[in-house]
Amino acid sequence: MEFEDVIGYALRIGVIISAVLIVVGVILIFLNQGSNGFTVSQLSSPNSIINSSSFPPIKVVSNLSNFQGLDFIWLGLMVLISTPVLRVLLGIIQFVREHNVLYAVITIIVFFNLMFAIFILPILLGK
Repeated sequence: MEFEDVIGYALRIGVIISAVLIVVGVILIFLNQGSNGFTVSQLSSPNSIINSSSFPPIKVVSNLSNFQGLDFIWLGLMVLISTPVLRVLLGIIQFVREHNVLYAVITIIVFFNLMFAIFILPILLGK
């Protein structure tokens, strides 16, 4: 199997898992007539009070056993966001295997920029 196939499968699987989690979350919201203490009308309102800071990743994963729809939706979104990050990581591996130093270094810089933006900047900005 070519490495490009591995990358393609990883992207497809990430998107499929994300879509399944989001659909399950939406179904659970309607079955439970709300999620995490919110009603369906509050969730669908353009002025919704829900924001990502009220759902830290560790809390989302630990609350999956409660079958709250928003937790599944947030996890689906996290998987969707991590899919291109995985693509960059696989790109590093691919360029190192090909002994392409220039592109490996550039891709490593892109990866560290992503990690900085995802994990460090929110801490520095206090969010």
